[in-house]
Amino acid sequence: MTVHFDDAAVRRRLRLEELIPALRRALIDLSAGRVLQPLRMVMELPAEQSLLFLKPVLTGDALAVKLITQMPANAQRGLPTMLATVVLMDPSSGRTLAVMDATWLTALRTAAVSALAADALTAPGAKIVAMLGSGALARSHALAMRAVRPVSQLRVWSRDAENVRRCAHDVGGTACAGAEEAVRGADIVCTVTNASEPVLRGAWLKPGAFVAAVGAVRPNWRELDDAAMRNVVVADSRDAALRESGDVILSGAQVYAEIGELLAGARPMPAPGATVIFKALGQAVEDAVAARLVHGSQ
Repeated sequence: MTVHFDDAAVRRRLRLEELIPALRRALIDLSAGRVLQPLRMVMELPAEQSLLFLKPVLTGDALAVKLITQMPANAQRGLPTMLATVVLMDPSSGRTLAVMDATWLTALRTAAVSALAADALTAPGAKIVAMLGSGALARSHALAMRAVRPVSQLRVWSRDAENVRRCAHDVGGTACAGAEEAVRGADIVCTVTNASEPVLRGAWLKPGAFVAAVGAVRPNWRELDDAAMRNVVVADSRDAALRESGDVILSGAQVYAEIGELLAGARPMPAPGATVIFKALGQAVEDAVAARLVHGSQ
């Protein structure tokens, strides 16, 4: 029987302490070629910067497809910018096991990937975290970063001052009037915006900072300027970064390694003290792994 999981059920069943190690294994498998995952299909919708993504994947124990919409105007409707559904199937028979609301699943697994990269690529100890963006991803990233590092200060900025105020209140952070104010001196910077032009300048980054660059998911969109992209670039998928990331394509940046290669020891970690840009496009295998955790926790 096909099971349906609504948003509340997904929130009850998906836990960071299980999700982060599961995603670590999944990203190692992705880099090692043990995952069948074509490049996602993207369809542009009539509303400005609105997109529909179709993301299929086959792993060792899951066959899944995800539908996700990105609708920037949803902020004015009181809805999440990103809405998603995952269909989870049995990989041997193709039988549908579950259909689930994947809006929170997407927000949490995206943040969990950023957090596991931060855990691998930053030194232990308390961190100042800057959040550029004030939506659902900012909230999930605040939760995930606190799961891997003590956060001494969490700064929030976006173009909407009222959203910034609400988000800072919700995550126990400090509202900032400008992006530079948020970023200067921060150890970890998360860019989780709908921007199509750079909002983060490399000149603002502290030497040795870690940047989780999550937005700008189209070849002509950017969140980071050329100066930021001249640092060490690590991607969740090299192929996806070179074909889908405007930050990488338009800057001409070279991808040093995939995070899965670093986690597996297949590539050496960046030199201590290097400023690292982690460009994440959001891989379908991450959705499949998260969906399996939700389904398996019944």
